[in-house]
Amino acid sequence: MKKGMLITFEGLDAAGKDTQTKLAAAYLEKRNLPYRLLSFPTYDGRMSALVQMYLRGEFGSDPKAVNAYAASSFFAMDRYASYMTDWKKDYERGAVLLANRYTTSNAIHQLSKLPEAEWEGFLNWLYDYEYGLLGIPKPDRVLFLRVPPALSFRMAEKRCAETGAAKDIHESDLRHLETSAKAAQYVAERDGWITVDCAAGEVYRTREDIAAELAAYIRELLDA
Repeated sequence: MKKGMLITFEGLDAAGKDTQTKLAAAYLEKRNLPYRLLSFPTYDGRMSALVQMYLRGEFGSDPKAVNAYAASSFFAMDRYASYMTDWKKDYERGAVLLANRYTTSNAIHQLSKLPEAEWEGFLNWLYDYEYGLLGIPKPDRVLFLRVPPALSFRMAEKRCAETGAAKDIHESDLRHLETSAKAAQYVAERDGWITVDCAAGEVYRTREDIAAELAAYIRELLDA
């Protein structure tokens, strides 16, 4: 049985992950390839209750109120439950899984809570925990959509104002976004993520332009 392929779209808030995941799905449709769209956290009350409590600030409004290991466990179990009850069968049948966020989000947002001297140890623990002990798939490719943290913060504010949605504790903390951007750069270089710059200064590139660049990286992986 041919194993599927997992492609993860990662980045700070308002980087365009949801949009680009869907545009990548359209690309796979044109190639007549089986695929599934995934998005984490799932916001399914059965699987992500602790995630939602954390993001709403029920454990504290400062992201650091919950340590990196505990918070990572909340998100990891949401992914594990989703994998076991939903998309494992598609992965095992050979589908391409396109994930808007994944374990890689813990590697950004939770890593940033720790002193840099502890980053390597945390990443080793995280990957062993999720990919080894829990047994969820490791991404075949991570596409990191890079935007400046200040732009991410402003666009998240704009989105919440337009939709009426409340900002979570990550989105509402510019300092957290700034340290997460630094952590993301570290992990991207360490783990060989493909970095795509989505903005020139304060101006976003067009979604079509970004999608074309991402499609080239996906095509390269699929045809390897």
